[in-house]
Formats: sequence, structure tokens, C-alpha cells
Amino acid sequence: MKRKLDTVVISDVHLGTVGCHAVELVQYLNSVDPERVILNGDFIDMWNFRKYYWPEAHMHVIRTLITMMTNGVDIYYLTGNHDETLRKISSLQLGPLFIQNKLVLELNGEKVWFFHGDIFDVTMKYSKWIAKLGGHGYELLILLNRWINNVSVKLGYGKLSLSKKIKDSVKTAVSFIDDFEITAMELAIDEGYDYVVCGHIHQPKIRGYENEKGSVIYLNSGDWIENLTALEYDGQEWSLYKYEEDIILQESPRINHLMQSYTTNKKVMIG
Repeated sequence: MKRKLDTVVISDVHLGTVGCHAVELVQYLNSVDPERVILNGDFIDMWNFRKYYWPEAHMHVIRTLITMMTNGVDIYYLTGNHDETLRKISSLQLGPLFIQNKLVLELNGEKVWFFHGDIFDVTMKYSKWIAKLGGHGYELLILLNRWINNVSVKLGYGKLSLSKKIKDSVKTAVSFIDDFEITAMELAIDEGYDYVVCGHIHQPKIRGYENEKGSVIYLNSGDWIENLTALEYDGQEWSLYKYEEDIILQESPRINHLMQSYTTNKKVMIG
């Protein structure tokens, strides 16, 4: 039976690339019954798109979303850096499909701000060609990783993610992820939002933050390249869904998030 939800947020699917886990995404989409789906950037990877590479599974993702729309589900496509071409047609609405650069919703009396997050990436702002070069290298690393994992599984060892280890070590060294999150949260507080929801950095998370101006909860939907995660809102609480483990990481009460925001990103695992 499908799980009834108010909102599902998915980002960084990167359809059209070898790293995309399209089969798993279709399985996930077929397991939920949301009122709306928010595709928070980099849904189709227009940077690395190749005419010769568009598997049936990738087309199945599109067909699944179209079916959801015909069944009354609103789809919000928010643009990211890998699909920035669509920013030329932002504010376009085709029935239940909305193409926008950002989105603000009031959910259960609280203001929620959705956007991809590439505007905070210094590499994107000042050296876009470096970012694109990195994207090609990332794709090659995914291919190498798949070959290594095939050998590793046959030898009885578990899978590992070379791209995730390399990316995490580099970004940790420059404090990129923490800077990204703090920038998003402080800007959201300045603008009077209760929640800010991003993608872009492929780091699924729910955390709270407080400064002298106020408080906010930050959420990141992760990706469908390495983490296979989505954000879910049931009308009361936000949760982080992880496909591989088939678990939901649920937000703690808001007060607990804010009290521990400087020391821990507390999540409660539920069945």
C-alpha cells in the first residue's frame, strides 16, 4: 500500500548520467501517494547529457511523474545549476507542472522556503567552467566506482563509494558544507522563514540553527546518485527517507533541534 504524504522533495537525480539510480527512484515514487512533489534542482543533468545515453529506466522516471500528474499530484520543478537552461522559462505552468527557480509554501502555519542552493557555491559563481570540468570527472569516477564494486562484491567485500569519500574529504577540508548550511539558514532567518529546504551538495540532513535574530530548521534532500534519499512531509513533521536502508529519519521536536543545533544534528530513527 502506498504511503499517503503531503509533500515529497527530491533533488539531484541527474537523469541522463550513468550515476543516476533511476530504477530505485521509480520504485520509491511508486511507494508513495503525495499531494505534491518538489524536484529541487538538477533533476535532468543538461551539463553531462549525451544523446546516446538515455536508458529506458530514465524514461520510466518521466512517465511515472506524468502518471502522478494525471492523478492530481502537483509537480514543482525548481531549477538547479545542471538544469539552469530551464531558468529561461521559470514561472511557466503547464497544468499541474510548475517550473520555478524557488518556491515558498505555508505548511501547517509555517513558512517553508525551497531552492536548489547553487547560488551559495563560490565555484559556480566565479568559475563555472571549473564546476563543469569537475562534473565530467565525477561521472568518470562513478563509472570506475561501479567496476570496483562489481569486483568487490564478487570477492565478498561490501560496496564503497569512492566519489563520496573523495568529495567529502575535500569539502570537509574547506568547510564547504558547513558554510553552505549556515549561509542558507542565516539568510532564511533574515527573510523570516521557519524552514529552508535545499539540494545541490548531495548531503541529506535535517538540522536546527539559532542566532541572535531567530531560529530555523534546515533540510537537504540529498541525491539519487550516492545517498538515494528524499524528504517527506506528512502534514505534521518532516522526515528524511533513505532508500537503501528503507528507513525514515524523522526530525526531533523543533525545540530539541534548536537546543542542540551547535553540537549535533539529532535525528530519531523510526520503523
